[in-house]
Amino acid sequence: MEKVRPKKALGQNFLTDKNVLGRIVEACGITAGERVIEVGPGRGSLTRLLAEKGARVVAVELDRDLVPLLESEFAGREDVEIVQADILAADLRQLLLSRWEGKWKVAANLPYNISSQVLIRFLDNRDLFSRLVLMLQREVGERLVAPPSCKEYGILSVFLALHFDMKREFIVRPGSFYPVPKVDSVVIRFDPLAKPRAEVGDEMFFRQVVRGAFGQRRKTLWNSLKSAGVAPTEKMLTEALAGCAIDGRRRGETLSLDEFAALSRALLTVQRVKGEG
Repeated sequence: MEKVRPKKALGQNFLTDKNVLGRIVEACGITAGERVIEVGPGRGSLTRLLAEKGARVVAVELDRDLVPLLESEFAGREDVEIVQADILAADLRQLLLSRWEGKWKVAANLPYNISSQVLIRFLDNRDLFSRLVLMLQREVGERLVAPPSCKEYGILSVFLALHFDMKREFIVRPGSFYPVPKVDSVVIRFDPLAKPRAEVGDEMFFRQVVRGAFGQRRKTLWNSLKSAGVAPTEKMLTEALAGCAIDGRRRGETLSLDEFAALSRALLTVQRVKGEG
């Protein structure tokens, strides 16, 4: 492919290290005939390796200047389709299920500036996937796999742990990209669970509780949840915390997934009691 100037506005850093590309494909665990959606194929280096391993690849590229070059690069091949689209705006279910109704794998070198939004999209459509292998800014990736009671642990750590096994595969140094970024990257593998890791009651409310708990990290859990309005009254908030044996003086970042699930269920119970009253 002819030389393409990366666009800073799109967060483009093209992966050029063949060893890293090979390790990403290995982490995907490709078998012949599997469907893979690749987000941000760039110059097509990873696309080519995925297809060589037997995958049928749908490569979604936002950059309108790159699309014709990619189409030319893979012209005449039935195992690679180039789609010009914004992964944050596209109807992901329609895009994939109109081409293949089975499970898909995901391979992506995500631009740092949209990685969290893309992760939420994949989370909300998790039933479409058998595995996701994503390259992220190291700081973002470390947050996802962080345990409770550390500063990296946060909202996405909890959301994703509910539905995925996550494994940090390897670190990628800046010299593996063009242009060279200022930070390390990390490759994370996400394997969807057959069922949620914990019973949360209502997932949208669970997310509200988690966001509330982390909304003001310096405040106690009780004060953070009070500000988030997840209980009808202060008394009911206190009752819910007591009901699941969680000290409201703790910080949200100290709660495990199981504790967040128990708290969500307890808060739903007090809301239901209030409604029945």
